Amino acid sequence: MSRASSRRVHIGRWTAGRYGDADDDVAAEEPLQLSLDGEPLSVVMRTPGNDIELTVGLLHAERVITSIDDVAAMRISAEADEQEEAFAVRADLIESNAVDVHLAKTAARRPRRSFLSSSACGVCGATTLSDLAHDHAPLAEGPVVDAALLPPLADRLRERQELFERTGGLHAAGLFTRDGTLVALREDIGRHNAVDKVVGRSVLDRTVPLRDSVLAVSGRGGYEIIQKAVAAAIPIVVAVGAPSSLAVATAQRFGLTLVGFLRGDRFNVYSAPQRIRSS
Repeated sequence: MSRASSRRVHIGRWTAGRYGDADDDVAAEEPLQLSLDGEPLSVVMRTPGNDIELTVGLLHAERVITSIDDVAAMRISAEADEQEEAFAVRADLIESNAVDVHLAKTAARRPRRSFLSSSACGVCGATTLSDLAHDHAPLAEGPVVDAALLPPLADRLRERQELFERTGGLHAAGLFTRDGTLVALREDIGRHNAVDKVVGRSVLDRTVPLRDSVLAVSGRGGYEIIQKAVAAAIPIVVAVGAPSSLAVATAQRFGLTLVGFLRGDRFNVYSAPQRIRSS
């Protein structure tokens, strides 16, 4: 993600009772117009960068696609400057902040309606537990990870958050192996967008389902995070902040291990504790 993902603004700053002028970096937030075969589908509020990953991850979470083979081609705005080997990418859209996905005939389904994804909420098409249960089975057993592996993940997220260090306004999602090896980390003003980018990268790399992975997120563990994890078959989700009641209920229903308040040497386990063992 480039420096274009933050913006320099002129501000007034109070320090020790004194006022002065200063420049500051703020996290960029812009709308991304998402279309399917030329028909508008969604407006996604996101931090620019990794737009192909974001689009693929979102369509996967919403069950529009189940693999990258469901995408025939993609048109994107020229200023995005993104390419992918998995399918043809044409950087020829005149309007900025736009992606047009052309589905293959094998695509799983077309959404019943358009949806809006804001930077605060990622619940789009699959808004209820019954919708989610219709599309996804409970997660398989395993893997089992060492409890001592989890607390350091919060620090590892922070260490790799380049934009957060400049702006203080970005969330992160990190995908780890069961032994704690970092596979991918993405930042975005919306935590659910960061998850979509990480999962989208995995869809592009053909590594989904992610049955042996751990997903770590900064901030709280809301329902939209669990929804996307279930769709990608991620069995363990750890959050720096608190989970919501719906996130806990969803994790319990699908047998996903949900960890919250990952701080220092402690954390809470809200569901499926059998995947975590003591040293």
